[in-house]
Amino acid sequence: MRANTGKADTGLPAREENKTETRHAFDRSPALAARAALHDSHDFARRFGGKRAHARVRRSTCIVIDGTRAMSKFENPETDAAEAQSARTSGPRAKSNGGSHTPDPDAIALPSAMVDITPQQAGTQTLLRGLAILEAAANGARAVARDLRSFGVALGTTRSTTHRLVSSLVQARYLRQVQGGYLLGPKLIELGTIALEQMPLTAVARPHLQALADYTHDTIHLGVRNGDDVLYIDKIPGTRGLEMRSRVGHCMPLASTGIGKAMMLDLEASAWKKLLEASHRALAKMSFRPDNRPDFDTFLQRMTRYSQGGFTFDLEENEASIRCVAAPVRDASGAIVAALSVASTIPYMPHERMEELIPVVQREARAVSEELGWRAPLAARRIKR
Repeated sequence: MRANTGKADTGLPAREENKTETRHAFDRSPALAARAALHDSHDFARRFGGKRAHARVRRSTCIVIDGTRAMSKFENPETDAAEAQSARTSGPRAKSNGGSHTPDPDAIALPSAMVDITPQQAGTQTLLRGLAILEAAANGARAVARDLRSFGVALGTTRSTTHRLVSSLVQARYLRQVQGGYLLGPKLIELGTIALEQMPLTAVARPHLQALADYTHDTIHLGVRNGDDVLYIDKIPGTRGLEMRSRVGHCMPLASTGIGKAMMLDLEASAWKKLLEASHRALAKMSFRPDNRPDFDTFLQRMTRYSQGGFTFDLEENEASIRCVAAPVRDASGAIVAALSVASTIPYMPHERMEELIPVVQREARAVSEELGWRAPLAARRIKR
């Protein structure tokens, strides 16, 4: 009489019943099901094909990823259990054991990206490559087209991949094809214009003006050119209890102020002379004690030094006892679009301190310029890929 084990009586011998239960388990697991099918193929080879057929079935092809055996298309079930037991008892193989890895002659070496990379990572890589192409086009000499080969060298991609990326950018108008290669496209002009509209100068410059104010405790100005004058568009008063006649919305002659002269640095000497004359006319009714307004020869000498150094001084030329250090702000085209300055009275602004403030003021002016899209000439600009 058969004992009641809680299982349904299938009417099959115990061995066959165990096989049936195992089959059900395999059916629920695709990996186990594949293994069962593989076992059947080996069993068939042993029964009907002899040793030669069995050897053919045993032959496996594995994929190696960065030198590591990752996946096999066929496995030998007779050695799987032994290998698994060996792996469990010996643990993971240390890389520092000095042993050499013998490559499988049937291994197919594939880059890890083909297996490890996710769709999200693949999309990010494509995006960064596209941006790198735009950077490569922008880094070339102006009005000089870049060809597919130069893009491929910059990206380290094959010609087919480079062509696919460049074609997509041309279709989206980020690049335009011309004779001899590709240039930046009109879409970037549209986006750049919108970006400038969304980024007012005062909003961009304010944190840098505040940094200057915190560092120097002096009065900080931001101005733009308005004809022959400088228009003050932002001001942070100093903390030394001093008051100046400058104010937001107020105009002063370009050639008599440090901030105004900073916007004259790229002009020719003839333009310097005209603006100095305009400044003298504007300040003719004002009395200076002492009169520090320079003649043209002195002004030319100073402006030549300023132009070479990328800074300017106001040596009491606009307001008695007030001195300042200024530097220009440039946009993406490299043109001077504004200037900023640090101003204080003579006791707080001796010549020695003015010289010390030059790199400080220039640093903040460059920071504002970079936020407006300016880049230093020949600077290395690359996107990590």
